Amino acid sequence: MIYLDLFLGFLRVGCFAFGGAYGAIPLIRDVVLSYGWLSDEALTYMIAVSESTPGPIMVNLATYVGSSQAGLLGAVLATLAVVLPSFIIILLVMAALKTLLKNKYVQAVLKGLKPCIIGIILATGVYMTAANCISRTIENHFDVRAAIITIILAAIMWGSKPILKKKISPIMLIVVSAGLGIIVYGI
Repeated sequence: MIYLDLFLGFLRVGCFAFGGAYGAIPLIRDVVLSYGWLSDEALTYMIAVSESTPGPIMVNLATYVGSSQAGLLGAVLATLAVVLPSFIIILLVMAALKTLLKNKYVQAVLKGLKPCIIGIILATGVYMTAANCISRTIENHFDVRAAIITIILAAIMWGSKPILKKKISPIMLIVVSAGLGIIVYGI
């Protein structure tokens, strides 16, 4: 019976939770408290733990509650139930998009959106770069060390292609950035 309760309870969360994880928390709270799986205090702690671990909050909570109530099978059922509605919706959307993408009007809209998306990503990158080069102390001032790291990373990113004959991996840029940050700010 607990397996069916876990599946149906978290299926309800998966079906009716809109607005992201934080919008789903009241529904998760309602389901978990109504079945008596966790106390309100324990749920609050688990939300904090779920926020600090990798993965979606709903999946982390479903896995924990399922595991604590019915072991491995409970964890699998609760996790499956919470992701199943989204999975089915994505499959249906992809099936519809497959035919829609061949439509010339949809193609025109997508071609028109491409420069907008590029602009949004570029603006976000410029904003984040500028924000990181301005120190957040009491008096805002330009952080020369952050600017130097940014210039070095840009030089590596754009200079590596002619040398390596391929683009440098974003993961490698993150590793180089971490190393530069340790060297520049650690000293």
